[in-house]
Amino acid sequence: MRLSVWRAMTGALLLLLGAYPCAAAVERIEITARSDFAGGKYFGTVGTYEKVVGRLHYAVDPDHPANARVVDLARARRDADGLVRFAGDFMILRPADPARGNRRLLYEVGNRGGVGMLGFFNDGEWTNTPSTAADAGNGFLFAQGFTLVWSAWNWDVLDKDGRMQIDLPLALGDDGAPLTGLVSAEITVKERVDSQPVAWGNSRGYPAVSLDQSDARLTVRPYQRSPRQEVPRDQWRFARVENGQSEPDPTHVALDGGFEPGLLYVLVYRATDARVVGLGLAAIRDAISFFRFSDDAANPLSGAIDHALIFGISQSGRVINHMLLEAFHLDERDRMIFDAALIHVAGSGKGGFNHRFAQTTRHGSPHEDHQYPADFFPFTTVPQVDPATDERDSLLSRAVAARAVPKLFFTNTSGEYWTRSASLMHTDVDGVVDIALADDARLYVLAGAQHGSWLVSHRAWFENCINPLDHRPVMRALLLRLDAWATRGETPPDSVYPKLADQTLGEVEAYGRRFPDIPDIRVPTGNLRPPRLDLGERWENEKIIDRVPPKFGAAFETRVPMPDPDGIDKGGLRMPSIAVPLGTYTGWNLRQERFGAGDQIDRWVGTFVPFDWDLEQRERTQ
Repeated sequence: MRLSVWRAMTGALLLLLGAYPCAAAVERIEITARSDFAGGKYFGTVGTYEKVVGRLHYAVDPDHPANARVVDLARARRDADGLVRFAGDFMILRPADPARGNRRLLYEVGNRGGVGMLGFFNDGEWTNTPSTAADAGNGFLFAQGFTLVWSAWNWDVLDKDGRMQIDLPLALGDDGAPLTGLVSAEITVKERVDSQPVAWGNSRGYPAVSLDQSDARLTVRPYQRSPRQEVPRDQWRFARVENGQSEPDPTHVALDGGFEPGLLYVLVYRATDARVVGLGLAAIRDAISFFRFSDDAANPLSGAIDHALIFGISQSGRVINHMLLEAFHLDERDRMIFDAALIHVAGSGKGGFNHRFAQTTRHGSPHEDHQYPADFFPFTTVPQVDPATDERDSLLSRAVAARAVPKLFFTNTSGEYWTRSASLMHTDVDGVVDIALADDARLYVLAGAQHGSWLVSHRAWFENCINPLDHRPVMRALLLRLDAWATRGETPPDSVYPKLADQTLGEVEAYGRRFPDIPDIRVPTGNLRPPRLDLGERWENEKIIDRVPPKFGAAFETRVPMPDPDGIDKGGLRMPSIAVPLGTYTGWNLRQERFGAGDQIDRWVGTFVPFDWDLEQRERTQ
């Protein structure tokens, strides 16, 4: 296939040229603060931890083969030595006495610049600037001796709430000016508002080239496949409305009468300041490589790390998928930067992490419009064919060609089968045949769980009570099993997930027939079936989107786990609360009609319906 030819040519070129003449990808580390973590608290036999924060200064060679897949890198401004330079934040929590640690680097891909694994694994405070004993939570990761590392990678994160920042360079045209191009912004709201940003609320959007673009278009429709209705140009403008006052703003759009809850608005406009977004993936690669391998005296982890693991939740898991797809898990010296990856609740997705005008923090509406390639083929860890294109590929094709496949744990909940196309990880694209996972991969599905572990006492904008199931204890156990597999060769348990062959996986229509008849509970009539997208002629080879918005093609067929008589999904790992349930737990929840899109399922939230306490009443309602 094309990949193997590319690798062979690259290898031959390196043999001819010898060691590639390139500066270190991280050429300088700037430590801005060191402090005792959690007030000097002791964590088991590991003892105290130190917090180290600062900036990593990167120098990337656009001509190096390892950087060939970074879109528009050749258009970034180079310094006199031919290198492209930029810098980003980092944070380390490490054993104060390295000899007491487990010599494992655990890197978390920060979700939109945030810190998640302390709240996730340690049940600590959810903060992006951890420092106290409360932030350390139960101390699980620290008592195990892990060295925890975070670094900035996505350019569009707003500088607030302690979110990590990175300064990725602009992509320039032949005239030296920032590139311009058509982009689209999807807008949905939960309550009527007069204006909205062109990007998700915690991120930067690409500014409009001008405020009076006559060819900019705003459309609206109720569903993904509904016809787009154009909003007259004189009814909206590039502006921000605050306290009833409208101010011109190239990163916001204001609509007369306001945006209506639940509808799908899409703004297509000409933007400027295209970034070299794929350098964010290279930054993750180079940060881990530096901290793991560099013997530079300035590296605070020099000589203290034997193995590295990477972890990501949701969007961050999709980042890891994308890194594997494009072989960004190999550094400039062809070393595998991490031995294992724990990819949590990413479904089958990749993301807008390496194309022109990519918006890394983007997430879809309840309808999941998928204007960016979050779920493009391939999906499985072994090769399969998309009959619509005759393309044969897998998520790990480049890793296999390089003989550098890390140990992989994919973990999903029931929720990802409804809103993240998770079945495509282990079925064909038509949803009729089970497909096995690669030998170095495991998939564990947490039955009855929702996308996140959120304990809330209200329904918010949802129709049903929010699922209270906490799947984090299982995830702690899985992290340790992954570590044992990657570092000691201890084979983990077989994968556990629903399958077509044993009828624990099936169509949404079958789910509705099998779900118990629970009073006042509506069952969804559809799940996310991502369409194939036609993004224009330059997408395949240049990763430039010319067709904005894209043309929708045939959908990839997705399936959902089948329910048992209690309405709890079959085919996955059953936590104690599921094995001996006090109610029905699902991965889906419908929206209340008054918040718009009342017949749509939510992206992240599941349902809990307690059983009747009276046995006779319960039997009558089953």
